[in-house]
Amino acid sequence: MTFSVEAKIRDRDFDVQLAVAPGETVAVMGPNGAGKSSLLGVIAGLLKPDSGSAESNGRTLFRLDGGTHRWEPPHRRGTVLLAQEPLLFPHLSALENAAFAPRSAGVPAAKAREVAGQWLAAVDMADLAGRKPGELSGGQAQRVAVARALAADPDLLLLDEPLAALDITSAPLLRRLLKKVLAGRRAIIVTHDVLDALMLADRVVILDAGRIVEAGPVREVLGQPRSRFAAGLSGVNFVTGTLTTSGVRAPDGFEFHGHQDLAAATETGADGVAVFPPSAVSVFLEPAHGSPRNSFPVTVAHLEPHGDQIRVRAAGGHQLAADVTPQATAELGLVPGMRVYFVVKAGAVSVYPA
Repeated sequence: MTFSVEAKIRDRDFDVQLAVAPGETVAVMGPNGAGKSSLLGVIAGLLKPDSGSAESNGRTLFRLDGGTHRWEPPHRRGTVLLAQEPLLFPHLSALENAAFAPRSAGVPAAKAREVAGQWLAAVDMADLAGRKPGELSGGQAQRVAVARALAADPDLLLLDEPLAALDITSAPLLRRLLKKVLAGRRAIIVTHDVLDALMLADRVVILDAGRIVEAGPVREVLGQPRSRFAAGLSGVNFVTGTLTTSGVRAPDGFEFHGHQDLAAATETGADGVAVFPPSAVSVFLEPAHGSPRNSFPVTVAHLEPHGDQIRVRAAGGHQLAADVTPQATAELGLVPGMRVYFVVKAGAVSVYPA
C-alpha cells in the first residue's frame, strides 16, 4: 500500500503533500531552506506540524485535523532516519550496532545478531563486524549505519544526505551499495547531488519555499525542467515567460525563439519555458545575424573555470551562462562588467509549457 503524507507548518510556511508507492525510491531536492529536512522530520515524528496526516500501509501515523489529534511516537512509525553522520554507539561493535534495532523490538539476541550479520554482509562489512566505530573509516561507519537502519526492517527508509560527509573515494562505493539495498524498498532520499537522484531514485520531487514545485520521473524532470532549481541540476539556461508562435517571450519583453518539443500541447499566451545549454551559446562583441538565432546584449557578471571551458555568467534576472574556450575568452578580452552579445541558434532552444 502507498505511503502518504500531507502537512502544514505555519511558521515555516511549509505546505507539502507527498505519496510514495511500494518499492519506490523518491529523491527530494531543492535549495537550502526549501523544507527538505522539515519533511523528513514530520515523517519521522521529530517535528509536529500544525495540521495534516500521514498513513503507511493503511496505518495512521498521525492525524491533526479538526478535532482529531493522533500522533504516533517515532519508534512506533515503522520509519528509520539515516542521517549524514553515522551516529553509531561508540561502545558497541559494528555487529552490536546493527543488531540494536531488532533487539529494541524484542527480537532474541541470537536472532538479532543473525539479522545484523546478514545486513553487514549486504553492505560488505562482515569482515569488520567486531570493530568499534573508532576503528572504522567514515565510509565504513556509514555502511554500518545503513546496515543498522535496514536491520530494523522499516516500512519507509528516510535518508538525509547520507553521502554528504563522505570523501570522493567512499561516496561512490556507498552509492553503489545503496542502489543494491534500496531495490524494491520504499525510501525517501534528500540529496543535493544529481547523481544520487539518477542512480538511486525512481522519481524526483523539487521543493522550494516549502512547496513542491516540480515532480516526476528523474530523467523527465532533468530532461525538461520546469523550475530554475531543476534547470540548474540539468546544467541548462532557463527562461520563463509566455508562449508565442515561435518561442517564449520573457517578462522583460525579449523573445527567445526555439522549437516546441510539445507543440501539440502548447497554447499561445500560456506560461512556458525556454531551455538551452551554455555550450550552445556563443559570445560576440557585436550583434550576430544570419540563420534563425537569438542575439541579445548582456553584461558579463563573472568568469569561472568549467572543465576545459570558461563559463561566462551574465548579470540580470535570466541568470544566463555561456561556455567558451580559454582562447576565445582571451581573444574577446572578456572581463566582468563588459557588454557583449550572447547568441544561440533557435534550433538549440527547447520550448515547452511551464
